[in-house]
Amino acid sequence: MRASVLRQRVLSALILGPLVLGIAVAGPLWFAGLVSLAVLIAAWEYVRLMERGGFRLSLLWTWGSSLVGLAIVEWPGWVGLRPALAFLLMGSITWQMARRGRTAPVAEWALTVAGGLYLGLLGGHLAALRATERGLAWLLLLLLVTWAVDSGAYFVGSAWGRHKIAPHLSPGKSWEGFWGGEVSGILVGALLGRLLNVGLVHGLAVGVLIATLGLLGDLAVSMMKRQARAKDSGHLIPGHGGVLDRLDSLLFAGVIGYYYVLWVVGG
Repeated sequence: MRASVLRQRVLSALILGPLVLGIAVAGPLWFAGLVSLAVLIAAWEYVRLMERGGFRLSLLWTWGSSLVGLAIVEWPGWVGLRPALAFLLMGSITWQMARRGRTAPVAEWALTVAGGLYLGLLGGHLAALRATERGLAWLLLLLLVTWAVDSGAYFVGSAWGRHKIAPHLSPGKSWEGFWGGEVSGILVGALLGRLLNVGLVHGLAVGVLIATLGLLGDLAVSMMKRQARAKDSGHLIPGHGGVLDRLDSLLFAGVIGYYYVLWVVGG
């Protein structure tokens, strides 16, 4: 691991970590705004990533798909939700039909809508979690456990990673790194479960679930980058890549955390 990259990575984390936590503490609406902004930036990076893979997507329709995805989770009772989804599908495919000279119009339309919905629908669960009863405690648990898992996997994988998990998707992901993240997630989850007064068992459970299933979100974004032959989704965050790179496992973690609270805890 190069010292300069490590310095950039640590410095970015020291700046962005407290900023995100501060906005989370400020209130559900503030955090929902942050999530929406992050999703829109990630969608922009996603469109650029697909362009490198040979697909020309519409940024506006991708943004539209992301916003509809956010609305599905954050405002499920909104009367305009179904028409918004219907007009999104009709409008985006009509726009695609009007384009000339494209060799894969159906694939580009599917990538536009699916990519936007993926980011918005999954990302919206982070904001929805903050809006639950005791949502701040659960969100802090989720964020800090996810970051601990990422850090544990990164450092252990960089030092001792030998056995690859899915080299066809991500050559850098190793089983050694996975177990480093697993141990980090369990320890931090147990500690925060007590400190945040959500319970040791719940803290352990969230730690195990995020450490185990969050990897899938990481690999999903790695698959997108692999198709585009890119190492990172962008360069907005020194040492970490783009916003999409930082959201990868958080997208899965948000869904896991929200439904754990809803179904298991009863929040």
